[in-house]
Amino acid sequence: MSLTPKGINTFIFFNLPSAWWTGVRVVKITSGCCEVKVRLQWINKNPFKSMFWAIQGMAAELSTGVLLMKEAKDLGIKISMLVINNKASFTKKATGKLVYSCRPSNSIRSTFQNLLKTKNPQKLWLQSEGTDEKGDTVSTFDFEWTLLLK
Repeated sequence: MSLTPKGINTFIFFNLPSAWWTGVRVVKITSGCCEVKVRLQWINKNPFKSMFWAIQGMAAELSTGVLLMKEAKDLGIKISMLVINNKASFTKKATGKLVYSCRPSNSIRSTFQNLLKTKNPQKLWLQSEGTDEKGDTVSTFDFEWTLLLK
């Protein structure tokens, strides 16, 4: 799988169909940022005419996980990765097009350096912020990942 938006979105189609059918799509991947978009539509709305919180969580988790996958691929190593904890806060009704962005600074790089140095499992928290078309934050998700060398 290529770690490009097209490659990840193809992976989602075949391996995460619930994310695909609800409109979750990667739009940008760099070494310092991953952006995932999702638009409110019939299949992902709740009875209150806003986006179901779990759809927001899928987009947010993907924006953090892709950066871990990218770092592992850049280093040429195979890892196991798993979310072991998460927190979320919701600050505005989620309508329209949302973009979830993870910009972790150097935390991923230093975690991978410790993983390679110690060969012991490592944990790190990554945050993804969801903004609407006006640029207002609608929700923020924090995920605690555990990483293990294969």
